[in-house]
Amino acid sequence: MTDIPRRAVSRTAKLAALPLGFAGRTVLGMGKRVTGLASDVISAEIQQRTAEQLFSVLGQLKGGAMKFGQALSVFEAALPEEIAAPYRQALTKLQEAAPPLPVASVHKVLTEQLGPDWRDRFVEFDDSPAAAASIGQVHKAVWRDPGYGPSGSPRHRDVAVKIQYPGAGDALLTDLKQLSRLGGMLRAIQPGLDVKPLLVELRERITEELDYELEAESQRAFAAAYADDPEIYIPAVVSSAPRVLVTEWVEGTPLADIIREGSEEQRDEAGRLMATLHLSAPMRAGLLHADPHPGNFRLLADGRLGVVDFGAVARMPEGTPEPIGRLAGLALRGDADGVVNGLREEGFLNQDGPIDAQAVLDYIRPMLEPVAADEFRFTRAWLRGEAARLASPRSPAYQLGRQLNLPPSYLLIHRVTLGSIGVLCQLEARAPYRSILERWLPGFAPVA
Repeated sequence: MTDIPRRAVSRTAKLAALPLGFAGRTVLGMGKRVTGLASDVISAEIQQRTAEQLFSVLGQLKGGAMKFGQALSVFEAALPEEIAAPYRQALTKLQEAAPPLPVASVHKVLTEQLGPDWRDRFVEFDDSPAAAASIGQVHKAVWRDPGYGPSGSPRHRDVAVKIQYPGAGDALLTDLKQLSRLGGMLRAIQPGLDVKPLLVELRERITEELDYELEAESQRAFAAAYADDPEIYIPAVVSSAPRVLVTEWVEGTPLADIIREGSEEQRDEAGRLMATLHLSAPMRAGLLHADPHPGNFRLLADGRLGVVDFGAVARMPEGTPEPIGRLAGLALRGDADGVVNGLREEGFLNQDGPIDAQAVLDYIRPMLEPVAADEFRFTRAWLRGEAARLASPRSPAYQLGRQLNLPPSYLLIHRVTLGSIGVLCQLEARAPYRSILERWLPGFAPVA
């Protein structure tokens, strides 16, 4: 199979299309079951069978399975273990069973993108993929650098070669034209939501993700911003083409392994470094890494956080919007009227009439618990508690939440933040998150 089946890519587009923030509300909106209020009535056998059925429809996908898995990395931490475990296990089995692109197809793409003499650029090239990306696969190779080293020997370095699946881009973009059908569903999730600008923003993001030369440009910008940084490591770009990207190989412990079996110290440090990257990148690089799932991070032997895959980024030349930090600070200080006025100015409130400012503050304040104290430990239990508070129809926060809107300009920031919180809860990481905000988030003044 040299091309991804059309129906498979169609499913990929639909999975990729649902923004995590709204997808989260969809999943959490299942109410009692996902917040554990009635999990005792759902048998393990039914959960396992449902999980198998869900992932069987993704059996012919590479991209769809990966996109769904990335979204699940947020929801998994919010769900009771007896519900989340079968889905996690089914996803892992699906990813391990996904067939690689045939070797002949790999060589064909390399010839088209790097030229007929592409083999001359490598000392070694492993035809078996080392990993699967959302719309392509990654091979390990040894790159032949020009010139010679100090000892007179040729210069070589280990590299990762990302190769896009043939046909994935065109089919995915074609399917995006039909995403307006999701409008009704999104409006049901978030009344008052203007769907059209969100779909435009989504198309721009996916179009960018398909362009590996644009990804190379983003990665170079990150690498320059974090050059010689003692905490964050960004691998250098070695070569790029529209459908092939060659970067330095990153050797380290995958974040998924740290989540599963890392020490408390490792998990805490990984969480602190992830938060530092998320909050510092807009100021330092004018960019936000917009794909925060465990597969994109490694903890290196020297303690740095290695970051890979820059296909999805938000361009933020002015840094993180100042109102985010300012409103968070106002909420922590208990300034209900200031919070409501700021939310209204930024387009988060759907109505111009009177609104209970204290109720709005009570809705927002628990979300800021991680930065209310000097240190905080993210946990699955904390996230499940927030999920229950926001999603249960019996919660006072439920109806108030439906009066709030997410402006399109904040969509990507919201999605990335939610994704990062999901990973921090999987890590159960304790760190001084408030001091990280004070250093890197514009408008967030120290709280007395």
